[in-house]
Amino acid sequence: MTESGQRNSIPSGSSRRADPGATVAGAALRPAAPPDIAQILASVGEVAYDWRIDTDTLSWGANAGDILLIRDLAAISSGRTYAQILDADNAQARFDVVTQSDKRDEGRGVAYQIQYGIRPDPASATRLWVEDTGRWFAGPDGRALRAHGVLRVINERYEHERRLTFLACCDGLTGELNRHRLTEVLEDTLDEALRFRSSCGFLLVAIDNLARINESYGFDIADQVIGAIAKRLHGRMRGKDTLGRFSGNKFGLVLRDCTPDDMAVAAERLLTGIRDEMVPTSAGPVAVTVTIGGVTAPRHARSVAEVLARAQESLDGAKTRRRGSFQAYRPNIEREAMRRENVRATDEIVAALNDRRIFLAYETVAAAADGLPAFYECLMRIRRTDGSLIAANDIVPVAERLGLVRLLDFRVLELVVDEMIAAPALQASFNVSPASTTDPDWWAGLGSLLRSHTGVAERLIVEITESAAIHDIDETRGFVARVKDLGCRIAIDDFGAGYTSFRNLRKLGVDIVKIDGAFVQHIMRSEDDRAFVRTLIDLAKRLKLKTVAEWVQDDEAAKTLRAWGCDYLQGALIGLAATERPWLARLAKAL
Repeated sequence: MTESGQRNSIPSGSSRRADPGATVAGAALRPAAPPDIAQILASVGEVAYDWRIDTDTLSWGANAGDILLIRDLAAISSGRTYAQILDADNAQARFDVVTQSDKRDEGRGVAYQIQYGIRPDPASATRLWVEDTGRWFAGPDGRALRAHGVLRVINERYEHERRLTFLACCDGLTGELNRHRLTEVLEDTLDEALRFRSSCGFLLVAIDNLARINESYGFDIADQVIGAIAKRLHGRMRGKDTLGRFSGNKFGLVLRDCTPDDMAVAAERLLTGIRDEMVPTSAGPVAVTVTIGGVTAPRHARSVAEVLARAQESLDGAKTRRRGSFQAYRPNIEREAMRRENVRATDEIVAALNDRRIFLAYETVAAAADGLPAFYECLMRIRRTDGSLIAANDIVPVAERLGLVRLLDFRVLELVVDEMIAAPALQASFNVSPASTTDPDWWAGLGSLLRSHTGVAERLIVEITESAAIHDIDETRGFVARVKDLGCRIAIDDFGAGYTSFRNLRKLGVDIVKIDGAFVQHIMRSEDDRAFVRTLIDLAKRLKLKTVAEWVQDDEAAKTLRAWGCDYLQGALIGLAATERPWLARLAKAL
């Protein structure tokens, strides 16, 4: 046994301290070899360099040839020769960053990091993107004397970053500008037109029936059509104009220095360019047309929002008139007045909701047999800031058009439930607009209120108009079923106006039919109305549905309706809607 072996052998049970240099196997540890820096750098795709600026000597790590794809490192042994393989499109290079830096070396050098492209073989198309990270050091005169650092090849990262940059401004399918960037170009073009008192235009181009193409051929074919249309549009526009993809089937075209006549000529050129040739796809040729709406600015629009809105309006008009056509925006006094009214109405409705100026009026529905109140229809009213009232019929159509009716419906629901909580014997009904019947928030609110206040659902009647019910019978059946599952009753309001068949009425499963007052009010003078109302009441009885006659004017009409078997009466004879709670007056009389 060697002396070394004896020194590292420790008998079992010995208290002798183990040599720190010993291994478990008993072999002595030798000092670790210094790491191979070049090998480490090569494994991570980096190469080190040292650049003596005073002599322009550029020294490279041994792995430079493998990393930079250069066989003869002598070809890049100086800053000057290295500069010869730099890509001509580089925004900056190491020489500029180091020698033209405005920073000072305080003794520890000045760090820098840049990215640029190199072409290892100028005769080849191969290009490497590198990240150059280093530090330069100043000489006695404060100017850069030498620099050292590492180069890392970042082709994959560069392509990823370039792709992200591309997608930030361009559409991935067509390669044209995306909506955000197109809007920026439009804004710049409009500013320029305003500043120089010139004219510009904007065309909104929609591919017709793209949904049909999707359904008939598949989404991949539709994408091919979109790409082909983009190329055709691009090929038929002027060089100074800008094309972008505005949305799924729409393109926007910004026209610089464009008069109304120029815009019409451009639109016709685009229409014929698309229409006259089939679009080739992998599924075969597809016939495609486009419809175009346009607006000139600042003549007819002085902001980007106005340009886009009026171009869309013109496009809608062109589609209504004839697909595959062009329509330029033309001012319309009535349309502008309607828009101003919409803005005013929106402000008024929102303010009324925020200020809690929405309340209820109550109209009694009496039993035909004895004239006693059966339930009360709760009708919305809005109090203006001057104290005057707006009836539901005056505000609901506007609110439906503006998409605000669901907010009003939910507020009415809250008010009705509050009344029913305060009066445990109260039977009440309220109207729901078609938009609310499919609104998840309205359903959530209804369910939450009814679950929170037991005993309300069975006293509550939800009214929907006949016109809303017949719009989609199956959808209405679902609505009726959900409401009845919550414990409420359902009434069809204004029945007869839509001429719903009784077969559909049976399918809906409603509880109450309210006969449209337009037929009821003349039953004593019109044979047709008498026959119609009587037939409705008779058929409703056969279907075991309760009937309410609206707009009952006098005792004679009430007597006739009672004789025909009508269950409830509502109208001027019973009492018109009022903001006072009629059930409180009855209680007061009873006391």
